[in-house]
Amino acid sequence: MPRTPSFLTAWSQYLALRCFAGFVQCFDVRQNLETAGAIGDLFGRLSPRRRDRAVRNIALSFPEWSRARVEDVADRSLRHMFQMFMVDSLFMPRLMTSSSWPEHVELEDLRTLIEQVARRESPLLVTGHCGNWELLGYLISVLGYPINALARPLDNPLLNRWILSVGEARGMRIITKWGATPILQDAIQRGEPIGFIADQNAGDQGMFVPFFGRMASSYKSIGVLAMRYNLTIIAGHAQRLNDDFRYRAGAIDVIRPSDWADHPHPLFYITARFNRAIEQMVRAAPEQYVWIHRRWKSRPRYEREGREMPARTVAMLESLPWMTPAELARLRDHAAPAKIREP
Repeated sequence: MPRTPSFLTAWSQYLALRCFAGFVQCFDVRQNLETAGAIGDLFGRLSPRRRDRAVRNIALSFPEWSRARVEDVADRSLRHMFQMFMVDSLFMPRLMTSSSWPEHVELEDLRTLIEQVARRESPLLVTGHCGNWELLGYLISVLGYPINALARPLDNPLLNRWILSVGEARGMRIITKWGATPILQDAIQRGEPIGFIADQNAGDQGMFVPFFGRMASSYKSIGVLAMRYNLTIIAGHAQRLNDDFRYRAGAIDVIRPSDWADHPHPLFYITARFNRAIEQMVRAAPEQYVWIHRRWKSRPRYEREGREMPARTVAMLESLPWMTPAELARLRDHAAPAKIREP
């Protein structure tokens, strides 16, 4: 459960953020993005441990890159992260309206998503911490289709209520992870879409699937929901196009029930496939990914026990249609005992 801060702490945090939100509205988006980017640069210098984590994650994900390129992407990633939190999230309610959204978003390929939403077939929309992960859900709600987004509640109840009210003002429904199951079931019965940020570490008991050549822990809930209710999963993202509030939104992959119907390991297949789609999103703009988050913190049991990758895991990986011998070899190499221990 969330840890509630003291009364004084909660109000000081809330008032500080509300004052900051009002202050940044005095400047245009481009100016604020420059300022937020500079703060991201400063953060990298003042928090070398987090920057080093980003550098390490990028280097392991792109082993063919030079050190200079790795560090450049790490620094740009920190800039983008602060631009997202400090500017985009605060300006989005003002910029993304039913009449103005075409000025800020190019639609690339969202036909399947729009059709499913219009037919009330309750698609599962998944994305990762890349680009603007809040924009897709916001866009769907602005177009007039209520969307349910799963999120962890903030520890500060004042900030939590304010942030929720911003999203819900455009038709989004934010569902906290605590006690979400019955609410999700009701949303599916109404035929409403459900959005997930699907690249979070799910702990030692999660399902481990490939992500940038390493096994990463993912939540099983998305695949379980899709299998139980026969739902389509749409992996999409919104990629920033310039130094302003301008994005390209599109779908990377569409996973239909027929795709996993005959697979010997359907839950593993679904989870691996949407993680593969998120990897494709990141590769399209690696500087827009939050590389400092601890995606690979949890390790499979066989690694924790110092054993090689089991034959059953190898067989499940080989069952993925896109798996190549080179990729499998890379996964097995990284799975060698004590090979990966994220700081």
